[in-house]
Amino acid sequence: MSSLPAILFVICIMAALLSGFPVAFALVITSLAYALLAALFGVFDPVLLYAIPSRIYGVMTNQVLVAVPLFVLMGMVLQKSRLAEDMFGAVMTLFSRSTNGMMLSVTVVGVLLAASTGIVGASVVMLGLLGLPVLLRAGVPLQLASGGVAAAGTLGQIIPPSIVLIVLGDQMSNAYQVAQTKAGNFAPQTVTVADLFAGALVPGLLLAGLFVVYQLWRLRGVRSTPQEFADADAGSPTNMLSALILPLGLILAVLGSILTGVATPTEAAALGALLSMFLGLIRERGTGFLMTAVAEAVHLTAMIFVIVIAASIFALVFRGLGGDALVEGLVQAMPGGTYGALLGVMLLIFVLGFFLEFLEITYMVVPLVAPILLALPMADGSAMSPVWLGVLIAINLQTSFMTPPFGVALFYLRGVVPETVATTAIYCGVVPYIGLQMFALGLVMVFPALAQWLPDLLLGR
Repeated sequence: MSSLPAILFVICIMAALLSGFPVAFALVITSLAYALLAALFGVFDPVLLYAIPSRIYGVMTNQVLVAVPLFVLMGMVLQKSRLAEDMFGAVMTLFSRSTNGMMLSVTVVGVLLAASTGIVGASVVMLGLLGLPVLLRAGVPLQLASGGVAAAGTLGQIIPPSIVLIVLGDQMSNAYQVAQTKAGNFAPQTVTVADLFAGALVPGLLLAGLFVVYQLWRLRGVRSTPQEFADADAGSPTNMLSALILPLGLILAVLGSILTGVATPTEAAALGALLSMFLGLIRERGTGFLMTAVAEAVHLTAMIFVIVIAASIFALVFRGLGGDALVEGLVQAMPGGTYGALLGVMLLIFVLGFFLEFLEITYMVVPLVAPILLALPMADGSAMSPVWLGVLIAINLQTSFMTPPFGVALFYLRGVVPETVATTAIYCGVVPYIGLQMFALGLVMVFPALAQWLPDLLLGR
């Protein structure tokens, strides 16, 4: 089959996505319209469209994806009950004795929010509203402060539990099974979301450490002492202890149960949602926040699953046009062997991140390229680790939240900073942090043990 129909389909899809029309509807309408048109010219079998209901049913009954709405609910409850805000205040008060400490506290809070809420919008908005003014009063340069807030807010996409890792883990599991089946192994070892959680933990903390090192280096000449961050009660040992212990206990309960194998990610997500509601009721002494959190969680979950279903329809049409063979040929034709193909795919994902969100990339690109990459041999003849590849893709996807013009972290930060702050200052501020993310990606690529050590340790390999 000629590759021209598949190429024209991709061009039409990109044009639809860049038109400003809602992503999910742009994918569905363009895919179905193109499929019907291609069927008229005899280059697409319309019988394939009968598989759409079964694909939708498969998405809605996927036990792994059940964890998504539960983790979203947990994050929303922590935000609406102001538990996350209390934790932020406690950390800022703890580090408020120096300008370096104030900048450091933003990244520390970003890590804690990543391991508890995992919602980029909520993290960036809270850090922007509460932290950015304090950093500027402390003498932190605007670009460093705004970039640090945006970068810290996106750590929730690489530090587990992360929605990115959940959906990516589901796709990597499918891709690994496809690659192993083609290789003749009909009983491959399963790849779980828990494996990807374990693999991403060390690289995520490494990335946060790189942010801190860069910030301390940039602030080496700043000597001003910031004002006290919070009121007297916020800094009292009792309030600080409760503000930190409760969220940390929740993080340990959720992540600990997953990494030790006591619970699956879905079960741990249910536990996290239940505990967050319990802690929220203690904090608020009322249920008003809970209704707001549930409503926003339902809205965000619906948006996520509509995009997932739409991307599944796109993948069906693309494969029907022979697109999978086209992609396989392009990947295998890249110079440099396995690493050349891997670098080419990483570059493609990075470029797409300027225009698409992580969900579209995960469900449109990963199912096409991951089975091909996992089938390629490494330099020593061994098979490529699906956990390592998944972590590399996750780090790369994280940049999509900060790359202009459509980085969502930039939009959220622009919405909460004063109008006197130029948009160009925000864009320029995130550039060094994007560079640090690429550096972290390179480190994990060169040293696979950074992603494989913890999963191997937990599995006893």
